Amino acid sequence: MAALVAGVVPVSTAGSASAAEPRPRPLPLERHFDNRAVSDDSAPGSADFDGSGASLSAQDLAAAGWTPGRALTVDASRIAMPDTRPGRPDNVRADGQSVRVSGRGDALSFLVAGTGGDAVGTGTVHYSDGSRGTFRLAAPDWRTGPLATKSVALPHVNTPDGRLDEKARLYVVTVPIAEGRRVASVRLPEDPGAADLHVFDVSVRTPDRGLTGSWSTSTSGYTEVGPWTDRTLRLVVHTSTGGPAVRIRLDNTFAGTPVRIGGATVAVQGDGAEARSAPVRLRFGGERGTEIPAGAQAFSDPVGFDVPADANLLVSFHLPDTVTAAPVHSATSQTSYLSEPGDHAAEGAGSAYTSTIGTWPFLTGVDVGGGPGSLVMLGDSITDGVGSTQDANLRWPDVLARRILTQDDIPHYGVLNQGISANRVVQDRYPGDGVSTDTGGVSALHRFDRDVAAQTTARTVVVFEGVNDIRWGDTAAQVIHGLREIAERAEARGLRSVAATIAPCEGEERCTAAVDAERRAINDWIRSSGAYDAVLDFDAVLRDPAHPARILPAYDSGDHLHPGDGGLKAIADSVDLRELVG
Repeated sequence: MAALVAGVVPVSTAGSASAAEPRPRPLPLERHFDNRAVSDDSAPGSADFDGSGASLSAQDLAAAGWTPGRALTVDASRIAMPDTRPGRPDNVRADGQSVRVSGRGDALSFLVAGTGGDAVGTGTVHYSDGSRGTFRLAAPDWRTGPLATKSVALPHVNTPDGRLDEKARLYVVTVPIAEGRRVASVRLPEDPGAADLHVFDVSVRTPDRGLTGSWSTSTSGYTEVGPWTDRTLRLVVHTSTGGPAVRIRLDNTFAGTPVRIGGATVAVQGDGAEARSAPVRLRFGGERGTEIPAGAQAFSDPVGFDVPADANLLVSFHLPDTVTAAPVHSATSQTSYLSEPGDHAAEGAGSAYTSTIGTWPFLTGVDVGGGPGSLVMLGDSITDGVGSTQDANLRWPDVLARRILTQDDIPHYGVLNQGISANRVVQDRYPGDGVSTDTGGVSALHRFDRDVAAQTTARTVVVFEGVNDIRWGDTAAQVIHGLREIAERAEARGLRSVAATIAPCEGEERCTAAVDAERRAINDWIRSSGAYDAVLDFDAVLRDPAHPARILPAYDSGDHLHPGDGGLKAIADSVDLRELVG
C-alpha cells in the first residue's frame, strides 16, 4: 500500500465522550525511553538501535544540524531531537505506552524510524473532553525506507566493527486528529508487528491562525549552484491574495547540511531587481538571521507590511557562507536575481544584482495576514506554467486567482501553485536525496504531506496530474490507484478534493495511441468514480472537437503537450468557483 511507504495512513478522529477507560498515567515521552539509537563515532558500540548493534552517528547528526535538544520545524511540525548524550536512551520502542501530550491542532507529529523493516501500528489519542480517536502510525525502516519521504538522511551507519557507508534515515510523520479538541495524551501503538517502531518525539501540530498562503512553490530537486559565497538572492514571486502582514517560508528540503541565512527582506517589485519602496526587514524568532538544518524549514516572524494582491514581490535573503548545492524549484517562468558579493537584501536599488537566475532556491512560501485560507493546486508542468509567457504570470493558477479576486460568490482564497514540471503521481523523478540534475520532484504521493497538507491554512486541493505517468509507461490502473489514495488522504486531513481530467497530447513524441487509451481510461474514472468531491473537465475544455486526442490548435503552445497562454486561460476560466469550496 503506497500510503505505508509514504509514512502516512488514514486516521479516525471520530470518538464521543464515554466512560473513562482504565489506562496508565501518562508520562513525558523521555520517561519511556528504552532504546539507544545514537552513538559517538569514538564508541560505536555504545548504542544498539536495531538489535544487531548498529546505530546512528552523533557526528553525522551534528553535521546535519540535528543536535541534542534542538527544536526543528519540518512540514510545519515542531519537533525536537532528544536532549541526551550519545550512548544514552533516546527513543522508545512503541508498545502501548501512555505519553503526556497537550495542545490543540490538526495533527500529531512524530519523529520516528522503524528497525527490522517498516513498522506500522494503531495508537489512540485521548482528548481532554473524554473523547478519543484512533490513528495508524507508519515508521519506514531506518536503512531501507524511502529517501523521498525522509526528513534527514545521514551518510553512515555505526556498528561495533566500524562505520558502514550507507544511508540512515529519520522521518517526521503526521497523523490527523480532531481539530479544535485539546489533546490530553497519546497511547502509542501496542503491536507494530515484527518490526520495532521507534519514537524520538511527539507533538501537536498547531495550524497558523490569522494567516493565508498567498504564494508557494514545491521543491523539485537538489541541484548544484554557483558556488555562491557571500551572495544575496532576490527572488521574484507573484501573490494571489493580499493582506496587512507578511511572512516567508524557507526550506532546506533534501539537503544533507544546514544553510545559514544572514538576513532577509521583502518589498514590492519596481523595475527588474529594483524595489518600489524600501525593503522591509524580516526576522526569525526575533533574530536577523537563522540557520536551517538539513531537511528542515524556517518561517520568518509575521511583520506588518501591506502585501498587494496580484502583484510581484521581491524576497531577498543573504547567504553568507559558501553554497554549492541547493533545494530549488526549477521551472519558474520568472526572472530572479543574484547579487555581487555582500548583503544587499535591504537595498532598494537593483544595481548590486548583476546576474539573473531562472530557479527559486530555498524559498517555498509567502503568507499574508488575515484571509479565509488557501486552495492548493497539485500538478505537473501545465500547472507549473510551462508554455506560458515568461515573466507575465499567466500560469492557469494565476489566472484563477485573478478571477477569485474579482468576484464575491466565494471568499478571496489564496491560490498556491504546487506544480512541478515532469512530476508524476506514482513514481519519483528526483530520488529524494543527494545532488541530482533531475528536477521532476518526488511523486505526488510522496510530496502530498509537505506540498498540500502542511501548506498554510489549506482548504481544498485540486489535483491535475497523470499525463507524465502514462507517457513514461505507467498504466491507468496504477495512476487511478494513486489518485484514489490522494483523495482518501485529503479526506482524512479535512480537505476538499477536486480532480481535473488529463488533457490530450497527440503529436507529442510519447503521446501514442496506446497512451491516449490510458488517458481516456483515467478520465472516465475521474468523471464517474465519485472519489473526489468535484471534477474539473480540463480535457473537454482543451481538446479539439474534430480530433479529441489532441489539443485545440488555438490552445497549443506548439509542443502539443502544454497549452499556451490562451489554453491556460481557458481552463482557469472554465472552473466553477463554487466547486472549489463545496
